[in-house]
Amino acid sequence: MEPLVLALDLFGTFAFALGGAMVGVRHRLDVFGVLVLSFAAGNAGGITRDVLIGAVPPAALSDSRYIAVSLLAGLTAFLGNRLVRQLRDPVLVVDAGGLAVFAVSGALKALAFGLDPLSAVLLGTLTGIGGGMLRDVLVAETPTVLHAELYAVAAIAGAAIVVGGHVLGLPSIPVAVIGGGVCFGLRVVALRRGWALPVAPTIGRGG
Repeated sequence: MEPLVLALDLFGTFAFALGGAMVGVRHRLDVFGVLVLSFAAGNAGGITRDVLIGAVPPAALSDSRYIAVSLLAGLTAFLGNRLVRQLRDPVLVVDAGGLAVFAVSGALKALAFGLDPLSAVLLGTLTGIGGGMLRDVLVAETPTVLHAELYAVAAIAGAAIVVGGHVLGLPSIPVAVIGGGVCFGLRVVALRRGWALPVAPTIGRGG
């Protein structure tokens, strides 16, 4: 399971780091700001996961490949800044890809460290949403997970499929592909169709 988790982690790191850097470019941050945002978006979820399960120091800080992938994504977005500032949908699709991969890898790593199924689903979800939350906070936006179309729900679905497959003794790789595909597909379809959870009604001044 370790090579699979590493491969997913690095792919998810690049996807989220690229998405974070693209957001930084759209907010007209300088090159340092873009790189900070790319690292934060690409690694916050994984660092949080590793700390919670006792895998310290976190892989993102002890393995230079995570830093290299984050910087590569940041520079890619910064050097293509003219195009990035005109894009919106590609940013959301890249973010959906990072969400799917991290939800899967987070659940897999939690299982590898002996967590129970429910905890593994929760940790997979946290891994998926952590980077995006920090990215949005750093640019003073409401975190996507709190208002967007089926964001955390998609991560929960992907992580739950991975954990369910583990409980049933199914092969890890096919289950990971299915879980990631469901998470990604659910998020993208929700974006296209505007699917969202119910929102609290607005209360007038008179109560």
